[in-house]
Amino acid sequence: MTPYADLRREDFRATIDGTPTDLFTLRNRRGMAVRITNYGCKIVQILAPDRDGALGDVVQGYETLEQTMAGQPSMGSFIGRYCGRIGGGRFTLDGVEHRTAVNAPPNTLHGGQRGSRFRTFAARQLDEASLELTYVFQDGEEGFPGTLPVRLVYTLDEDNALTIAWTAVAADKATVANFTDHTFFNLSGDAGSSILDHVATVNGSRYLALDATAVPTGELVDVTGTPLDFRSPAAFGARIAADHPMLALGKGYDLHYAVDKPAGALGLHARVVHPGSGRVLEVLSTEPGVQVYTGNFLDGQTPRDLGKSGTLYTRHSAFCLEPSHFPNAVNIPSFPSTALAPGQWYAGRIVYRFGVA
Repeated sequence: MTPYADLRREDFRATIDGTPTDLFTLRNRRGMAVRITNYGCKIVQILAPDRDGALGDVVQGYETLEQTMAGQPSMGSFIGRYCGRIGGGRFTLDGVEHRTAVNAPPNTLHGGQRGSRFRTFAARQLDEASLELTYVFQDGEEGFPGTLPVRLVYTLDEDNALTIAWTAVAADKATVANFTDHTFFNLSGDAGSSILDHVATVNGSRYLALDATAVPTGELVDVTGTPLDFRSPAAFGARIAADHPMLALGKGYDLHYAVDKPAGALGLHARVVHPGSGRVLEVLSTEPGVQVYTGNFLDGQTPRDLGKSGTLYTRHSAFCLEPSHFPNAVNIPSFPSTALAPGQWYAGRIVYRFGVA
């Protein structure tokens, strides 16, 4: 059993852009704990029990704010104003073309050069098990139109489920919004070990075809008969090296599934089991799709991939399950819309439910 890092609150305290940063801890009566910094709303630690009741840290992250800022920018982050890619860094809304910050040429990725993963949210701990985080995306920020205030509430319940609930509103003009959480999981409790033995089920019969720059083309493709089919449980590593253009493009799994559930309903997106520890993670959300990523671009580089307890995060040492609206939906009318009219609200939830098998 790998011991988990003892994170210190003072190591996350600073002031960034005039807002103080801190480390907050959510606990339940069953012993589970979740630690979050308001810099990027990053989940930096989740302590969850294995089948014998022993707690282990099941997410990758860093031990200090300084290391967090030098590390993988998406790791543990809340992603906005627009998660995923926007093709060509441009979209048209109500007849007006908007050009967004290009940070993954030729595209915009995860909100641009300084999306929410680089922003410090105002934070208020509501009680021992819940945390409120707020931020206001300004009109023109990263090239997006309109003022967009967002409120997040992270809640840990007595069933060992962590819920991330958000509300946002187009305060003054039409805009677009697409949110997700980008936590990097390793259910073994050893964050440097491979996740290829983790057994996954994904509730999606179609995936979004991608162009050569990893932007959705608008085509939804049936997974039947492909190595992308996780409707029945399969280890991440069972077919990751198979001959398929989407696996070659992403250097592993890095694609978006359309989830088979009613629109807007809270439904099961995916389930992952680590056979060794018995830990189970179920991911539920209100969003129409889920990005499945197997840590293909974790490279073991220092300082970017040097994490808690001096662990080097290497390729396939974590997986991400990122519920959201479809990437590039701003440019594909057939996708569920991410546009908001003035005064329109966007609300959603992601639930990470932990258990054992």
